[in-house]
This record gives sequence, structure tokens and C-alpha cells, in this order.
Amino acid sequence: MKPTAEDTAFHIDVNNLSPQQAVERLIAYSLELTASDLFFATNETHVAVSARYLGIPHLLSILPGELGRRCVSHIKSVAGMEASERRRPLDGRWIHEPDSGRSVDLRINTIPTLHGEDLTLRFLERDSKLIALEKLGMDASDQNRLRSLLNRPSGLILVTGPTGSGKTTTLYACLAHLNTGKRKINTIEDPIEYEMTGIRQSQVNVKAEVDFADLLRSVLRQAPDVIMVGEVRDPMTADIAVRAANSGHLVLATLHAPVAAGAVQSMLGLGVHPPFLASSLQGALVQRLVRNLCPHCKVPFDSVDSAMFDEVRPWLASNEGRQFYGPSKCSQCRMEGYGSRSGIFELLTVSKPIRKLIQEKQSMAAIRQKAVEEGMIPFRQAALLKVARGETSIDEVFRAIPSEYLDDEE
Repeated sequence: MKPTAEDTAFHIDVNNLSPQQAVERLIAYSLELTASDLFFATNETHVAVSARYLGIPHLLSILPGELGRRCVSHIKSVAGMEASERRRPLDGRWIHEPDSGRSVDLRINTIPTLHGEDLTLRFLERDSKLIALEKLGMDASDQNRLRSLLNRPSGLILVTGPTGSGKTTTLYACLAHLNTGKRKINTIEDPIEYEMTGIRQSQVNVKAEVDFADLLRSVLRQAPDVIMVGEVRDPMTADIAVRAANSGHLVLATLHAPVAAGAVQSMLGLGVHPPFLASSLQGALVQRLVRNLCPHCKVPFDSVDSAMFDEVRPWLASNEGRQFYGPSKCSQCRMEGYGSRSGIFELLTVSKPIRKLIQEKQSMAAIRQKAVEEGMIPFRQAALLKVARGETSIDEVFRAIPSEYLDDEE
């Protein structure tokens, strides 16, 4: 395995460094990239090190087998993991404070593979600035509807999407909007990714047998106004969250669902009674992350079928939707063609007709159709808006969102 031409902009040589120095350099370089993860993959003769940048892994270095294994052992040691245990998965944590002074919380996992251990570091930067709602990439009309949901005194708001789609970032943006000092806010997280002044944050502790449901029950005794549940994973947590929302609390939570209407089916699949869900659910937001075109080198296409953007014309300014853009390459974007990421969203707000459909356990398609009739911007149109405004490319949209969610609406 050797670096591809596309990866040469990311390659660094640490082979002449000690294991400790190599690890420090790889972490520092990953932080410079604003990578989300650093991977050590052990192969028969070498260890491949890569970083996830803008959602895509890029090869950083090929380490000789001995150096790579010693790097893995060093990380395990400083993270308080059993360095000699290589036969079972391990989890660890390392509060890393490099010379730059940027404190970073490293969550570490190892897993045995054919030729040895693979190790993953997830970067949780403690000093990162929280992103504001208006910076998420959401259309202005959806921003206003989301703010309206957050300003309600009680109810359940679900943020859904696959792993790595930015759900936690969106939840923290919502908390930042709510964190005015006028409401008591408690969170239940696994792990706590950002420390927020003014908010009471609690972390799940599996080793101590303290899970989401246990913490949620206890948090309710703390008399909160707002509760954020990092993830609804089981029937007990789902039931308590819905009951809390019905009893006067504003509850924000994440779970996995492909589209906004699918959040209803996911909650029902966890055993929540339809009448309880119908009365508590205020809205469901589903999202994907796409890479934004580099503003320094993006290139316009010569011709565009203007009818392509007709269905989103009402949301476009007069100078938008006249052409679309594709990626090029420059030093500013490390020859990637893309320089940042933002979200594509589908926001369902629960009206009286939709509450009735939920109570009657109607299909996801029926709920989705009613939401579109009431003004929901579906994934297809949200993606077209990004393309029409020159923020991303058509290829990137198809890479990030399954084509079944981009087809013409039923």
C-alpha cells in the first residue's frame, strides 16, 4: 500500500523519529488538518497511518512494522490501556496537551485484526468553538422553523442521521442557542465532546453500569427545563425521553433514521406507544454532511439546463441557479477541490394532521408526503439548493446521500 497521487499532499515522513516523537508529530499534523480521526492499520510488513479529513480517510505515512507496533503500544500506555493485551478490543482516553497549547481529548479504541492491532484515535478538541445555528448550512426557512421548535417550553426534538453526519454538532448548536441562563439545561452524553459553561453535563459510564436510561431517570430529579440525550439506543431510554417530553421538559435527542419521517418509525420500533409519541414529538431533523467546494479554485460549468433548478427556484436569489460548479485543485485545499463541510437537512415539524398520522401508526411514506405538503424541504430539494448556490458539486451530493433519497418525490 503506497500513497496515491491524491494523497501526496497529505504525506509526512516520521520513519526516522522515535515512537513517542512519531506519535506526537502525527497527532499534531492531524490537528493542523482539523481531522476527526487518526487510524493505525497493522499489516503484515508495515503499519499504515491515515487521517479522516472532511469525512474521507487520507494516507499520511507508511511505518515499518516494528515502529508502527511501538507507536501503538506507546499510545495504549499513555491512555491507561493494558499495553500487553492484544487479543481483545480495548478502550482508552488520553488528554493530550501538545506544545501548541490546544488541549485535545483523545478517545482511543483498539481491535485485533489478522496481522495485529488496529488503533483509532477520535479527536475531541476541548477548546473548540461551538458552531452557531446559522453556520450549520441550513436554509434560512429551516433555520427559522428550528428556532421556533427550540423556543417551545416542552416536547421532543429528534436529530437523526448515520454515524458521522454531524448530529452532535447540530445538538451543541441547539444547546448554545438555548443557553441564555433562563433555563436549566442538563445533558447525558457518551462521550462529552465539548465542555459548555452554564450547562450541567453528565457522561455515560458503562464500566460502572450507568447507561443513558439510568442517567436520564436521575437527571429528571434535578428539575431541568431542557434535557439533551446523546443517543436513544434502547426501549427504556426512548420511553423515558418521551415521558419526560410529555411532562413539561424540552428533550433533544439523536437516533438513527434515514429521513425525517423515519424518526417516527424508529421510535415506534423501540416500543414507544403511538399516542405518547404523537403528543410529545415536536420535530425531527435528519442530516448528511457534504464537502463545500474550495472558494479559491471551484470552476463553473459552461452550460446548465436552467430547468434543473425550477423546483427550488422559490428559495433562490435572482443571481442563483444560473450555473453550477465543480471542484478543481489548488494549494489552498490541498489539491482536494473542497475546503470545508456543511449539512444538508430535512426538517419535519409535527402539525395536528401529522400527529394524527403518528397516532394511527401510518406509514413513513404517508407522514413524509403530508410533511412535504405542509412545506418541508426534502433532501432532494435541500441538495439542489446547495448545488444551485455553488456551495457544493453534484458528484459530492451523490457521494454523501444515497440516490434513493434524491429521486423525484413520490
